[in-house]
Amino acid sequence: MENRVSSKENRIYRECQRLTRKKYRDREERYLIEGENLIQEAIEYGADLDRLILREDWSQSTDFPVRYYVMDRKLFDTLAQTETSQGILGIVKKRSCREDELPMLLSRRNVVVLDRLQDPGNIGTIIRTAEGAGYGAVICLKGTADVYSPKVVRAAAGSLFRMPILTVASEQELFDLIRPLKKRLVVTCLEGDCIYYDVNLTENIALVIGNEGNGASRSLIDQADVRLRIPMKGALESLNASVAAGILMYEAMRTK
Repeated sequence: MENRVSSKENRIYRECQRLTRKKYRDREERYLIEGENLIQEAIEYGADLDRLILREDWSQSTDFPVRYYVMDRKLFDTLAQTETSQGILGIVKKRSCREDELPMLLSRRNVVVLDRLQDPGNIGTIIRTAEGAGYGAVICLKGTADVYSPKVVRAAAGSLFRMPILTVASEQELFDLIRPLKKRLVVTCLEGDCIYYDVNLTENIALVIGNEGNGASRSLIDQADVRLRIPMKGALESLNASVAAGILMYEAMRTK
């Protein structure tokens, strides 16, 4: 029997509607994904996919490993985050890490730290690049935009299903995580003491990418083990945050 959703009062619609807002994503530890490719990746990589929502004109296979619901087009379109939606949404439970898993998780590889980044495209791209460059985790400092917003989810292109994402409430909490593991805190800044290709970035670093407009916080710069810069020509002072992150993460891979 078909599970039909045809009213805004339906609990499935209301549940999806809540997840379009950050406070409910935080409270319920779940988020929405959209599109065939993301759904397929979620299934393939074992993401905790709770259920699927199909637009009423969905004409492809319904052979899914989880329960699905068919939603009236007008209702579905109020939830879709893309202009030309493919007609499929999923609800995914956030990947969680137990506290006792953190030391082993963080000690294995380099990690990237996002310091109050605001642009969803930058955040998603950095998460995706971190996976590609072999980084072990992404740590988000308080003030960083929601990692599970629709734009970040799209830009990360499935990496959210595989990359551990941690959020810390303060810089002190960050230090409490990385200092026992003897990770070097590497911060990019305009007054960096050295150029990135003169520094060993191959192992045991926590690479900080600062806010798009203001850069890394003064306290992180002051407490950094390494302050580096990317050389610029012309009148530019800095690169886009995700571009800079990509250069630095892949420099570590290149020289390893």
